[in-house]
Amino acid sequence: MIKSGQEKHRQVVIFGIGEIAELADYYFSCDSQYEVVGFTVDRAFLKQTEFRGRPVVAFEEVADTFAPDRHAMFVAVSYAKINAVRAEKVAAARAKGYRLASYLSSRATVFADFELKENCFILEDNTIQPFASVGANVTLWSGNHIGHHSVIEDDVFLASHVVISGGVRVGRGSFVGVNVTIRDHVTIGQRCVLGAGALVLEDQPDLSVVAPRGTERSPVPSTRLRSL
Repeated sequence: MIKSGQEKHRQVVIFGIGEIAELADYYFSCDSQYEVVGFTVDRAFLKQTEFRGRPVVAFEEVADTFAPDRHAMFVAVSYAKINAVRAEKVAAARAKGYRLASYLSSRATVFADFELKENCFILEDNTIQPFASVGANVTLWSGNHIGHHSVIEDDVFLASHVVISGGVRVGRGSFVGVNVTIRDHVTIGQRCVLGAGALVLEDQPDLSVVAPRGTERSPVPSTRLRSL
């Protein structure tokens, strides 16, 4: 049985009104026991009073409308500033007394004793093998493989179709791009950026950037290709 301490609050307020917030609203509404009742953003970014048919309130006064003792919060923010913005907003929500909700897709594969921590967003077709652990405030976009005995630390963002082999550690605040493969027992330091398609075969120190060269465009136009 999945371990989670999130049963207390079933109404959730989403921080954000961008694309990720829109997706979070959809997933929570269609595939969880939570009811999304509203949205919140910093007052400086409050340009509208409604989003997806629900109220939007300034974060500075959110507790006046959605009391922390009756509502959870989910911070729907991307990997901006290597996940620092999302981590800051999670800390701010905790400071206001909110419990942080998490979403775990019913179409993800997890095993007994998997612990779902706060403010995680785990989408469909993720496979998290036995003895692997995922920290708080982690986003696992669709289609990733998290190998046995691997550790994903707090505040990490994995894009889609990442393969993390067994015994890997991904350091706090790191970003792992689409189709990255990490060999078994490799350690990725804190706040690293692994670009799309990277093949990582050895340990990476804190603040590393692994950026494979992108596909080069041929100077020959497609109309001159004879074999296609």
